Amino acid sequence: MENLKIDGARLWDSLMEMAQIGATEKGGVNRLALTDLDRDSRDLFRRWCEAAGCTVSFDAIGNMFARRPGRNNNLPPVMTGSHLDSQPTGGKFDGAYGVLAGLEVVRALNDADFETEAPVEIVVWTNEEGSRFAPSMIGSGTYVGEFELDAALAITDGDGLTLGGELERIGYNGEGCGNRPSTAYFEAHIEQGPILEDEEKTIGVVSGAQGQRWYEITLTGRESHAGPTPMAVRRDALVGAAAIVTAVNQIGHEFQPGACATVGMIESSPNSRNVIPGQTFLTVDFRHPSDDQLARMNEALHAAAETAAAANKLELDFKQIWNCPATVFDAECVHAVRKGAEIGGYPHMDIVSGAGHDAVYMARVAPTGMIFVPCEDGISHNEIENATPEDIAAGCQVLLHAMLDRAGGK
Repeated sequence: MENLKIDGARLWDSLMEMAQIGATEKGGVNRLALTDLDRDSRDLFRRWCEAAGCTVSFDAIGNMFARRPGRNNNLPPVMTGSHLDSQPTGGKFDGAYGVLAGLEVVRALNDADFETEAPVEIVVWTNEEGSRFAPSMIGSGTYVGEFELDAALAITDGDGLTLGGELERIGYNGEGCGNRPSTAYFEAHIEQGPILEDEEKTIGVVSGAQGQRWYEITLTGRESHAGPTPMAVRRDALVGAAAIVTAVNQIGHEFQPGACATVGMIESSPNSRNVIPGQTFLTVDFRHPSDDQLARMNEALHAAAETAAAANKLELDFKQIWNCPATVFDAECVHAVRKGAEIGGYPHMDIVSGAGHDAVYMARVAPTGMIFVPCEDGISHNEIENATPEDIAAGCQVLLHAMLDRAGGK
């Protein structure tokens, strides 16, 4: 098994072809979940998998499953995958690399006429990014029971379109949804941070992922004329929001090491230059490797929001819309990744994921591991996101060995 090799050039060519779907002028991709472009990427993946001898199916939340049979198809499959949807100004590797690395593993097994003992299955998870439909990782979350199917299908985007309606429109609404037995799940991904590059390591052996909490906060004051309204009587919702933005940044610095705190969206109404804002909506993203510290950050945000609202005579609507606890990956799967890096002779290090991935949910129902490779300057969720063909190939080679470690065969 150690002599099996993936074809790095073929993997790179597949990534570049997939990147043409939703390609942007700056070299990235705009492939929002359940748009026509998402459908096109799914269609291409499906054609490639069927050409590789896989059987393709999809469930009621649109997750796709491409299965290569094993010698004993009564055994649960060894799964791998990621997502094909992107941010509005996303990169060509985030998500797509994990999907196409899985496809390259299947192609390499075909080239060698290698029969695994257990089946191998590639998964495309629906709406991982959470950019069009919030929160993120809805496909994998529904698969493992974190979200109720009907509630997930009813989630709307900014235009009021439902996830279920868009899934039906693009033709990827299947039957049934729920986790099926699996021997293991592995996910290959660019790091989306600078650590591997800074440490000159080719492979990140991911031991787990930090916890996350997402919030939506609405402050309501009173619209009034910017000229005649004295400062002392104003109920300026944007001023209150500014205080919360400052507090979020302070919380991120206070709860080091490990904390990340971000206000990603602000919408102010009526958004007129000579009207005092009457309502402001903002989102907050908190992350920390420690659930205890994340809970303390939550308390600090509550207090800051209440203080900002009271100081500016505002009504406060505070919602936590997502809470994903910190995750520790399966020791045997982590060892399989480390062993794969050693077989390949790749410099490697243990690392904790700073981003959320579908592997976080899969870890609740199956032994799970992840493989990171460096990305240039640690930049991701950006059109200039970049990785080298050599690192991309190395991560896929490690994925091959890790999956074979769990699937067996000859």
